[in-house]
Amino acid sequence: MSFCDDTLLCNFPKCRTKLSGFAWVTACSHVFCDQHGSGEFSRSPAICPACSSALSGKLDIVRTELSPSEEYKAMILAGLRPDVVLDISARALAFWSYQVHQEHMYQEYSLSRAEAQLKQMEKVLTQQNQSREVELTGMKGEIASLKKVMEEYKRKYSEVSEKLMERNRQYQKLQALYDSLRLRNMVVDVGERDSLHQATHHSFITACHPGVPRQETPHGSPPFLSAGHDGESRFFSCVEPDGAKNFFQFSSPARERGRSFMKKH
Repeated sequence: MSFCDDTLLCNFPKCRTKLSGFAWVTACSHVFCDQHGSGEFSRSPAICPACSSALSGKLDIVRTELSPSEEYKAMILAGLRPDVVLDISARALAFWSYQVHQEHMYQEYSLSRAEAQLKQMEKVLTQQNQSREVELTGMKGEIASLKKVMEEYKRKYSEVSEKLMERNRQYQKLQALYDSLRLRNMVVDVGERDSLHQATHHSFITACHPGVPRQETPHGSPPFLSAGHDGESRFFSCVEPDGAKNFFQFSSPARERGRSFMKKH
């Protein structure tokens, strides 16, 4: 802000807008916009929002027009002595210089505060970058160790896969050997059963008829006695050790009762 600037800023801490139209000027060399001036100075006693000074005098607070008309300019200082006019002008210029100086100080304070915040942010950013670098280094080390572990697992997996394939081949060989042995045992069992059956049948015939020679039948089937009366007599003589009766000589119960009745009469 320079002396040639034709605008001032509201000294209310949270406003800082450019003044236009009407403004409130205080005896402590502060100026406020019409909105905040009307709100703050309507209370009694009036307190300056900028420096907290008490404004109890009649002319301590003045509402002035920032762009007065030409008639006002022509009449406001008319009739005053030059020394009074100069005194009034000097005080007005001092007020303007004070506002410029306050604005300059405020801008410097804002700049220093922003620089301090920037330095603090840079410090925090540097610390965060350092911590991120440490974390990144740690993560890179973990990644390298995990890669080594993965390579070790891959090697073990390949070894286990080869062993599994070898076991599968051995299992297939054993399965084929087992199938062949089972088929062989089945054939041997069938032959043993046929031999046992033939031996049992031969023993049975030999026990019943010691003089009868063994008759072989084709395909290893069990031998049978020849049909006819001799065969029947031989068969039933084997069943009955005494050989006194054959199957047709047994009397039925009705025949026996008839014989007993005839004997009685």
